[in-house]
Amino acid sequence: MLLRETRKNCKLTQEEAAKLCGVSLRTYVSYEKDETKADQLKLERMKQVLAEAMSKDTSILKDKILLITGGTGSFGHAVVDRFLDTDIKEIRILSRDEKKQDDMRKAYHNDKLKFYIGDVRNLPSIVDAFKGVDYVFSAAALKQVPSCEFYPMEAVRTNVIGSDNVITACVQNHVKKAIFLSTDKAAYPINAMGISKALMEKNVIARSRQMLQGDTVLCLTRYGNVMASRGSVIPLFLNQIKEGKPITITNPEMTRFMMTLDDAVDLVLYAFEHGEQGDLFVQKAPAATIETLAKAIIELTGSKTGVSYIGTRHGEKLYETLVTQEEMLKSIDCGNFFRVCADNRDLNYDKYFSKGNKKLNLGESYTSHNTGRLNIEQMKQLLMKLELFGGPVRQHE
Repeated sequence: MLLRETRKNCKLTQEEAAKLCGVSLRTYVSYEKDETKADQLKLERMKQVLAEAMSKDTSILKDKILLITGGTGSFGHAVVDRFLDTDIKEIRILSRDEKKQDDMRKAYHNDKLKFYIGDVRNLPSIVDAFKGVDYVFSAAALKQVPSCEFYPMEAVRTNVIGSDNVITACVQNHVKKAIFLSTDKAAYPINAMGISKALMEKNVIARSRQMLQGDTVLCLTRYGNVMASRGSVIPLFLNQIKEGKPITITNPEMTRFMMTLDDAVDLVLYAFEHGEQGDLFVQKAPAATIETLAKAIIELTGSKTGVSYIGTRHGEKLYETLVTQEEMLKSIDCGNFFRVCADNRDLNYDKYFSKGNKKLNLGESYTSHNTGRLNIEQMKQLLMKLELFGGPVRQHE
């Protein structure tokens, strides 16, 4: 399909399409005028971006107020990019960093975007921000494995107590639904970050059992590494190359799920549309070894700095798990997603002793070792979707 036809199907002006594709209006117009003279790789990527935009249903948030905790982070920016120019009524950004809020305010310069200073660790500081809110995406977290290893109680204060405060603020203000973002490190956790997120999950499910008809619906999403998000390995690799240093690899056989920020938003939206009390949603995703990722980046950048193997860091796993064996027993395969329903038994265990689960074969967990594995060429194609490698331009943090 021609670029012009794709744009018209999306009901976009040339200026809107150019902005969405991250190119100048002049470049975009020239591509529509004569596709034979265009950079064919970029042209196909632009068509793909427009086609993806057409498939995104934004009507679910029409005239609604959405609040994002930790909204100045990578996920918050991705949500704002997706919904700010739709018919959503308002997006509230709740965080504790006034500098990042000011940067974000200036970058977007949009009256639909409202900013609230508050810390999820401190309930009184956040509760007023939830007044009138319809939906909440809870993304505030400490999520870097090494820092949480050295300061585990800080992880508990933010990831566990902080998320509980968000639930309380939602209930007090009659929020319709709240989605809490978790991580693959919460499945069979071995590090403080994963343990704190696992406890967050348990608490969300526990509190969901206490909700009455009409109370806030509490759901969870769990996802793997979000590529190029703040603090992730891809920006680190690119910075090392820029400084003329070798890329540092911990263990070349270490595997990680590979998801884009758009994938992370899609997962949360799926949970938002389909989730019931206590549900946990996982998006199926490909994986790659860290060595494959490094080699793909080296080939894309033409780097000559090489690789340095430094060994596994504090709290790192060889591979990650998105759905455990035990969770697979009660999971529902929804195509591109797994839905893990909450265990809603009560504390009266006597009635369950004679009715145990007869399914003894747990089967396999869903891990970064047994999911689809990307090769170097496939990894390069995925990287090319990112702004860092020429993909659509996002607002910066």
